[in-house]
Amino acid sequence: MAKDTPTSLPEPLQRLVEARHHDPFSVLGHHEQDGRVIVRTFLPRAEAACIRDTDVVLERLPGTDLFEWEGESSAVPLRYQILWTDRQGRVHHHHDPYCFGPQLGDLDLHLFGEGRHWHAFRFLGAHEHQVDGVAGILFAVWAPGAERVSVVGDFNDWDGRVHPMRARGDSGVWELFLPEIPLGSLYKFEIRGGDGNVQTKIDPYAQQFQFRPENACIVTGLSAYRWGDAAWIERRAHSDWQRSPMSVYEVHLGSWQKTADGRFLSYRELAKRLCSYVKATGFTHVELLPITEHPLDASWGYQASGYFAPTSRFGEPDEFRFFIDHLHQNGIGVILDWVPAHFPRDQYALARFDGTALYEHADPRQGEHRDWGTLIFNYGRNEVRNFLLASALYWLEEFHIDGLRVDAVASMIYLDYSREPGDWVPNQYGGRENLEAVEFLRQLNSLTHDQCPGSLMIAEESTAWPLVSRPTYLGGLGFSMKWNMGWMHDTLAYFSKDSVYRPYHQDLLTFGLLYLFTENFLLPFSHDEVVHGKRSLLDRMPGDSWQRFASLRLLYTYLYSYPGKKLLFMGCEFGQGREWDFSQELDWYLLDRPQHEGIRRLVSDLNRLYRALAPLHERDFVHEGFEWIDCHDSSQSVLSYLRKDSHGNLVAVVLNFTPIPREGYRIGVPKPGFYREALNSDGDHYGGANLGNRGGATTAPIPWMNREHSLSLTLPPLAGLILVHEPAPNAQEGAGGPLDDAAQANGQ
Repeated sequence: MAKDTPTSLPEPLQRLVEARHHDPFSVLGHHEQDGRVIVRTFLPRAEAACIRDTDVVLERLPGTDLFEWEGESSAVPLRYQILWTDRQGRVHHHHDPYCFGPQLGDLDLHLFGEGRHWHAFRFLGAHEHQVDGVAGILFAVWAPGAERVSVVGDFNDWDGRVHPMRARGDSGVWELFLPEIPLGSLYKFEIRGGDGNVQTKIDPYAQQFQFRPENACIVTGLSAYRWGDAAWIERRAHSDWQRSPMSVYEVHLGSWQKTADGRFLSYRELAKRLCSYVKATGFTHVELLPITEHPLDASWGYQASGYFAPTSRFGEPDEFRFFIDHLHQNGIGVILDWVPAHFPRDQYALARFDGTALYEHADPRQGEHRDWGTLIFNYGRNEVRNFLLASALYWLEEFHIDGLRVDAVASMIYLDYSREPGDWVPNQYGGRENLEAVEFLRQLNSLTHDQCPGSLMIAEESTAWPLVSRPTYLGGLGFSMKWNMGWMHDTLAYFSKDSVYRPYHQDLLTFGLLYLFTENFLLPFSHDEVVHGKRSLLDRMPGDSWQRFASLRLLYTYLYSYPGKKLLFMGCEFGQGREWDFSQELDWYLLDRPQHEGIRRLVSDLNRLYRALAPLHERDFVHEGFEWIDCHDSSQSVLSYLRKDSHGNLVAVVLNFTPIPREGYRIGVPKPGFYREALNSDGDHYGGANLGNRGGATTAPIPWMNREHSLSLTLPPLAGLILVHEPAPNAQEGAGGPLDDAAQANGQ
């Protein structure tokens, strides 16, 4: 090691060896003046150094690790290599990074500063680069509050003195081209803040990381993956998704299945296993809990540190590409849970990145989520907004993701979200709306829909904020869909009640129709409903074992027949009894038990029926697709309604929320004919008692509920019927049964 730095060292060199020089290119490299040149380099592991293929020998400045030579400019080529010997006698050589000029384009920096560089991930971060035939890696990072930034890695012993970066004017961006750095190298940025404190930080734009708990970034090259999903992408761009079926299987990749010895499955293994299962069960899409790189398994991915990197828990980025490609080629869409609402405080990540509150607000009343122990992005800062917009496009473009589910939107748009009075800062008009976050979301949705045709943007938004899923030009936020959290909470509250109390709470099932068509709603039974003591969906159902299984089957029949796209969390599709635990795989052994396999069969048949019958999906978002038959029979806890498509086809749904069978239950219907019993959730192949209507019922010319035709039905206990209207011109009217006492009991 070098001896103590002598006090006679010129001040610029003193700052360099102390790793606090903001402009290393003014000292290091190749400097010409009056026909002579000074070459200077910093080599802390070198015993001796020279310029390769010349007679130039670099001399060590006494007491330092600086080497320099001064002489005729003609003696040194423009792109020279340093040849040096370390203290063990090993010889090294590399091009001097400090003989290369600036590499980033002014337009890139300008657009980034304005918050309009949609592909900032292509110049920020670490990228393969070539200058005058010299290949290497171009590093770039935004750190406007830093006094000095260095690239550190396994190629320089993680020594921040070796490769300080060049500041690009007032852009706040630092860059450095390092020749001969191999792909796969580990790296970070060492940042000296204005206060003199030094931190080692990950690259916010890194595209690959080490497997946790290690967290270094990995230098990656351009992907060589050859996609095979062109037909899928073309269809998606021209699809009418609002009128198409969409049934989403929500998955946490780390706990869906594991290897026999408890390890994570790889992306490739997951692709094949998950694809086969999802196809067999009939879902149209999978939604992945966040797979953006994150430090803590227990966060489920919702505290992301790598916004441009699929987590290394399951493999490399190209393996994730294979995962998506394989699902696409099998007709399954992929939605990614994406979290722009907050980020973790981990010292090595985004928090106080350059020694200042860079990505977050400095004021904790604006910059902290106390509930989650996380920090809030500063949506009003151009470069921060650009970071998030580029991340969204990165997943949609580089990985062919079909849509993003944006987490915790309510926490973004309300300044007083989960805060006590006085613990938040009003907007410029004195209101509680976060105007900067609202503008960011509008820009996000406009940009993604424009750049990635057919992609979906889905909001997890739990309040009555208006027009969440309406176009920005109408004053909306511009999302494609919004999770119907109100419907979900009301539905589960109703189903958790014993049937004896349900007559007094039927409004929990009917109230949602008052606002149902104000948004494009997705109906979620998500991971959040089966954790933290809420119990599994099966365990929420009251009564003994048969009642709980019957109620769960009824719940799913209600879900699939109600207007809105569908989402079901993994394990719910076969009635897992325990709460979800991120550290354990699902209880797959339960499928060996008939009751649980019956639940899975029901979900599979519901998916099939939902996809096959246009009335169940074509008009999910408009009131013309739904009509009550009877919403007033609270005394018997029965609901009945119609689903309709644009061609006049009908499906009647009748739901009995009590454990009491009802014979001769009469409902009015708008059209005569045969109503085929397409699904009965009490079927014996689902684990039920098989009480029903022997395939369907034909209308009778008996006026009922202000309709000229009616059906007499047998309603199985705690079960739902889905009846498909099939015109039967030769059918004998009256086959629905006589107008008996049981029919009169549920009358007009």
